[in-house]
Amino acid sequence: MTVYLDNASTTHPKPESVYEAMDRFARNSMANPGRAGHRMALAAERALDQTRHLLHQFFNGQSPDRWIFTLNCTDALNIAIKGTLNDGDHVITSSLEHNSISRPVRALELAGRITVTRLEPDQHGTLRLEDLEKAFTPKTRLVALTHASNVLGTVQPIAEAAWITRSKGALFLLDAAQSAGVLPISVESMHIDLLATAGHKGLMGPLGTGVLYAGPRTNLRPWREGGTGGDSSTETQPKELPYLLEGGTPNVVGVEGLGAGIRWLTEKGIESIHRHESMLAERLSAGLSEIPGLELFGHRDWNRRVANVPFRLEILPAPEVGGILDQAFDIAVRPGLHCAPFVHKALGTYPDGMVRASIGPFNTEADIDALIAAVREIAG
Repeated sequence: MTVYLDNASTTHPKPESVYEAMDRFARNSMANPGRAGHRMALAAERALDQTRHLLHQFFNGQSPDRWIFTLNCTDALNIAIKGTLNDGDHVITSSLEHNSISRPVRALELAGRITVTRLEPDQHGTLRLEDLEKAFTPKTRLVALTHASNVLGTVQPIAEAAWITRSKGALFLLDAAQSAGVLPISVESMHIDLLATAGHKGLMGPLGTGVLYAGPRTNLRPWREGGTGGDSSTETQPKELPYLLEGGTPNVVGVEGLGAGIRWLTEKGIESIHRHESMLAERLSAGLSEIPGLELFGHRDWNRRVANVPFRLEILPAPEVGGILDQAFDIAVRPGLHCAPFVHKALGTYPDGMVRASIGPFNTEADIDALIAAVREIAG
């Protein structure tokens, strides 16, 4: 059986309740929500509404209608970025970002439509608030930052960064792909205007699900327009949320699974899950640190990290290490650049990248010990 340590890509396995909810819904209620008045269509609409309410409670939002279902976190970030920015705007981001922020922002910059400032982290992978304050200009419209680096796992001082952003009159966009369901997030108390996340990672939902929160300070333009079911008469996209940003038939089966994932997290408690993952990450870091010729990255304060453990061996490039772990040891990890090339360029690990082991709620000490033993054998 595969030892799965690629949970930063997508969590596996999902809670049994997620599989059961999706199977039950697909067999009994999989109709098109809002497109008809029959019972199955109404049940599909209720599934969407119920999961919006769960998201609203889980993240302490302003209103359930402000939670938008998207294809994935990349989709949510694109909606936020392209729906907010105008020609001439200035954006502050960082070199820690996933390509889901870096690429759309860079494309707009290369097109001459916006200007960009990229903050550099300290040697341990943490952004400095004083650098953020200095980066603002009169044209700064958006600050777009990750909550936790998908490479290093380092958690950024988001509440403070968002408060600075609000005091400057700009909007704050949080990429919570690696932190939602792992760390406590309150969009209201943390002053977050836009929150984008994946449903299939820490929230324990299936692939093909994502979420965008659009706070009351935002006024997004839709970049996908089409059917919304309940309103078919207006010539353009309805102005009301969530329908303004939800053109087309949603992934209702996936949303039902996402709702089940959030219920499971609420029952288990994200604090206890984070403690479990951090304990295993600390065990992994300690074991790997004893292997000659192995370099670990990121600071060791697990209160300020999610459970990603990146490393490299001096004798083999990361893609080869990942391939050996998969083929010879049946251990799944993520080698390479992790869709975050700016981080690797800053760390000097470009172009081969590093190996990332990422721990989830269902991993065990035996999984960790298996990886340590395998890497020790490869290194030897």
